[in-house]
Amino acid sequence: MPTRRTLLAAGLSTTMLAACAVTPTTALRPPIVFLHGNGDSAALWQTTIWRFESNGWPRERLFAFDQPMPLARDNDAIAQPGRSSTAESMAFLEAEVDRVLEATRADKVILIGSSRGGNTIRNYVQNGGGDRVVSHVVLGGNPAHGIFAIPGFNEGSEFSALSPFLKQLNAPKGPNGDEVTPGVHWLTLRSDNNDKYAQPEGTWIGAPGKPTNVRHDGPALKGATNLVLPRADHRETAFSPAAFDAMWRFLTGTAPRTLQPAAESVIALSGRVTGMGLNALAPASGNFANNLPIAGARVSVFAVERDTGARRGAAAWDRAVGSDGRWGPFIAEAGTGYEFVVSAPGYATTHIYRSPFPRSSSVVNLRPERVAAADRDAKALVIFTRPRGYFDAQRDTMRFDGLSTLPGVPPRGAGVASSKLKLPADAQRSVAGEFNGERVTGLSWPLAQGHVSVLELTY
Repeated sequence: MPTRRTLLAAGLSTTMLAACAVTPTTALRPPIVFLHGNGDSAALWQTTIWRFESNGWPRERLFAFDQPMPLARDNDAIAQPGRSSTAESMAFLEAEVDRVLEATRADKVILIGSSRGGNTIRNYVQNGGGDRVVSHVVLGGNPAHGIFAIPGFNEGSEFSALSPFLKQLNAPKGPNGDEVTPGVHWLTLRSDNNDKYAQPEGTWIGAPGKPTNVRHDGPALKGATNLVLPRADHRETAFSPAAFDAMWRFLTGTAPRTLQPAAESVIALSGRVTGMGLNALAPASGNFANNLPIAGARVSVFAVERDTGARRGAAAWDRAVGSDGRWGPFIAEAGTGYEFVVSAPGYATTHIYRSPFPRSSSVVNLRPERVAAADRDAKALVIFTRPRGYFDAQRDTMRFDGLSTLPGVPPRGAGVASSKLKLPADAQRSVAGEFNGERVTGLSWPLAQGHVSVLELTY
């Protein structure tokens, strides 16, 4: 696939990147709008926002929004309950950009998107007037040339390279036949060969052994600066330190001071409680993820011992959320791990354990679990999850309750972000999850009493 330039992130040159983008020169940094991917939420941008803040980008110029129904339709042209079309996604982004421009009085915004969010950004810039108000775009793991290109196989999906949607987005533009809208500076970030949605073979689309007719370089776009992040998985192309490094250099022409979030003395945490299905409080309405608020859900926050997950006392914060689903703010202690307990009708009481927060965040989003029928025979259920990346058995150092082989994680490939452990006893005990140096420890809770534990990685 022809591209303007493909570079290995390990050898990024500030000079080369600066030459590919016009550096924002306003005294106050332009606002950045982050757009999540299919089925995801604004919470995935937490560490990216921290890194921008830690390098001097003002917090009040960084915006991440939740698309209410984040899953794409199976066929973009056919209405589907609980799913959003490409037109609806574009309208959502346009409205949020308009609000950001009004609030900040800026002339232009920067858009950064993950996966499906890149489809929405491209559509908005090309077809929704975004080219007038967008200066720079960064796309991480965007399936720009589809996840599959199989004649007769779901060609109406926005993820099919044969769909009308992607065909018009990728149609040549200008004298050089570029695939990107002119007048905007574009950066794409992709994996070399570890993105589950840029694979020539169909394992991750449920068709093992079947050619997808998509290549590893599918996220690259002619006319953009196209960078490769070696061994990055699909989500890491947007949320990893390497992805941030590339973003910062592209936007500023300089190297970032740090790739790690800088510690703050006062840490204020808040976010949203969201659910599942067409109606967040009606289990019969479906178990797919949404970003709709669960009005009346209760959130309790406990400081815990980092080595055991045991509570250090009474709840430090305890309140029911309002109709908007927002909880907080809660002032956290530096270096302290926390247990977030979420309870709502139609869900298991979910105990979410997190490692210490280095900085404030307004996107600590919480979603309670529903227990699948296949898991109801467990005495206790513990879920180990990595929202901003996948587990890769060949690449990563990880353990779950002492197991080096995580349940449900394949021996090859990075495409699974959660592992479930079904415990044979309901006696409460500590369970730890470890991933490349980050460790989260929590307590098991009896499933028969409607409780589930989640060990959630931050990095």
